[in-house]
Amino acid sequence: MNKISLSHIHIDEQIQSAVQSVLDSKTFVNGDCVKQFEKELAKYFNTKYAVCTSSGTSSIFLSLKALGVSSNDNVLCPSMSFIATATPVMHLNAIPKFVEINEKNYTINPSEISKKIDNKTKAIIPVHLYGQPADLDSIIETADTHNVPILEDACQAHGAKYKNEKIGGKGKVACLSFYPSKNLTVCGDGGCILTNDEDVYQKVKMLRDHGRTTKYEHDILGYNFRLGEIGAAIGLSNLTKLDDNNSKRRKIAKIYNENLSNYCITPLEEEYSFHVFHMYVIRTNYRDKLKEFLAKSEIYTGIHYPIPIHRQPVIQNMDIPTEQMKISDQISDTALSLPMHPYLTDEEVDYVCQKVKEFVKENPGTKLELT
Repeated sequence: MNKISLSHIHIDEQIQSAVQSVLDSKTFVNGDCVKQFEKELAKYFNTKYAVCTSSGTSSIFLSLKALGVSSNDNVLCPSMSFIATATPVMHLNAIPKFVEINEKNYTINPSEISKKIDNKTKAIIPVHLYGQPADLDSIIETADTHNVPILEDACQAHGAKYKNEKIGGKGKVACLSFYPSKNLTVCGDGGCILTNDEDVYQKVKMLRDHGRTTKYEHDILGYNFRLGEIGAAIGLSNLTKLDDNNSKRRKIAKIYNENLSNYCITPLEEEYSFHVFHMYVIRTNYRDKLKEFLAKSEIYTGIHYPIPIHRQPVIQNMDIPTEQMKISDQISDTALSLPMHPYLTDEEVDYVCQKVKEFVKENPGTKLELT
């Protein structure tokens, strides 16, 4: 069996042709590809507006700024996520206020939000972690009571659905990442802001491009957070394949579930959810030992995430208040991401399952039970 990678970037002739077209045009910034990509993204996600950016991180930063988050405000977010969920909050001199997640679906727990929200809360960031939508209606109910906007961190959930509607349009704003490992990629850094709010749209559109209204007129202090034409051309090509690739991910997840549910904790797909499996994350005792065992068979896995945000050194060094997050800590100690991408063969998936089963049988006590 050849090496089985955690993720895979597929470069086909369509992508190569799209890149060559940009090279031939000699227009690399603020060209037609970005405009067309934004148009197609808004259409796909069923939002009025889409603004492409340089990354998912810059998308969150610009969105928070457009929402008016500033010094001494707090923003509610889960600790079980990539650190880029929280760092934009800190760059605005606001405070990330960490909220515990649901042990079964790994997304922010709505009941915990109501315990943490206060008069300094200026935004809530639910993360659709691993491709599973958070329980948005329950979150919106609490947010609306306190008149607090929701920013969906959808960086891992391109094409996921909440109650049969694509995520991206229920909150005030949603943010995407097009990093190479994502379900939708520009084969580099890139991101997008989705919104139905015209005021947010106008603000982020100016903020991402030096605060300009015309080429050399700048009304506000802005940034250079643009997406280039080559990235947009690749994104346009990959967007046409997204639904098909997500279907393949779901098929692979089904095979994993059928084979591994008696050997480890496998991902839950909520009844309200259409999970797109950016990551296929199991939970098990002896996680690190299993990771090493699989690597010896050239099966490469990941840990998402080994250190929750509330325990990151930067959080401690900046004296940001934190509380114990028992569930987040437990998941970070036991989670293992198995290979997941649309180009896995049935033979490769079966081999991964075979090796996980082999390890569990040889190591009594590996199977972890939900508390």
